[in-house]
Amino acid sequence: MKQPVFTGSCAALITPFADNNAIDYPALLRLLDFQLENGTDAVVVCGTTGEAAAMSRVERMRTIETVVRHVDGRIPVIAGTGSNNTENAVTLSKDAVLAGVDALLVVTPFYNKATQKGLIRHYTAIADSVTKPMLLYHVPSRTGVKCTAETYAALAKHPNIVGVKEAGGDLALVQKTRELCPEDFYIWSGNDDETAPMMLFGGKGVISVAANVAPREMHELTEACLNGDFVTAGKMQLKLRKLCEALFWEVNPIPVKTALAMMGYCQEAFRMPMCEMEPENREKLKGVLKEYGLI
Repeated sequence: MKQPVFTGSCAALITPFADNNAIDYPALLRLLDFQLENGTDAVVVCGTTGEAAAMSRVERMRTIETVVRHVDGRIPVIAGTGSNNTENAVTLSKDAVLAGVDALLVVTPFYNKATQKGLIRHYTAIADSVTKPMLLYHVPSRTGVKCTAETYAALAKHPNIVGVKEAGGDLALVQKTRELCPEDFYIWSGNDDETAPMMLFGGKGVISVAANVAPREMHELTEACLNGDFVTAGKMQLKLRKLCEALFWEVNPIPVKTALAMMGYCQEAFRMPMCEMEPENREKLKGVLKEYGLI
């Protein structure tokens, strides 16, 4: 039986940049320490929140290696290695495995808009090429591609495919996936505001944007769910509602990186086409962070 890569809260890390557009590795280490000190159960490096699409292959590998080395086995490190080019995704995945990651997170191929048959072939080719567990990443709002529960069921047969980060906002799909797939095909929420509902349907945790700024709170929310205390979890989910909402007032990772800059962990620097937050939204975000005692 396949085992979950992690249970609980996994922070989808930002990638901090300096004023000269280079990666700010000292800031990255500070962010990792903040996560490790506050109970985060795993981290994703070079995912959507990490602006990986705007990074070179060399930058991605050095960033992954830096995270693996600093974490040093204390929690699982998952690398985002998706691409709309299957060959590129295979190469990125192999390189990440060589860098020492514990698992891979592979988004559905964007822009090309593969069929369900194409998705199965794409993911199978990547999973066949590596020796580490692989999580599918379903986020149709960004990719324009939707997976079906039947596709998940077909992919669940592969020994290296252990589950999905489900960010489609479709709880009916989650329920059907749970019905069609074996117990060892695991589901993680990809939306912070759906963490408790998805875990009620058997989800193992969340891959979280909010955990960047509130790692302890997201860990405790998922812990309550894993312990079956959904009354407490529901209250915690509602308490975090405004923060989760604020972190998506503009395209991720603009708000969360702005928040971390306000908290003193990084510079407010982005890779184009990402850019700074609108002044009005920035002031509103500052108010929310103050309300939650984060600044």
